[in-house]
Amino acid sequence: MAIDPVCGMEVDEKTATITSEYDGKTYYFCAPGCKTAFDKEPEKYLKGDASGGHQHSHQH
Repeated sequence: MAIDPVCGMEVDEKTATITSEYDGKTYYFCAPGCKTAFDKEPEKYLKGDASGGHQHSHQH
């Protein structure tokens, strides 16, 4: 199973119809809204600590 990077839901790669490729890796989504959010700001979701930690936003 893959994890939707936006909402954290499990998505079955075999049946997933909504995918996005970023940085050479394929990500799977449960809904079009999640893909849209990811495509707009992929770094925001990938930098988020997937282990349930809180997010820090760094301003450059």
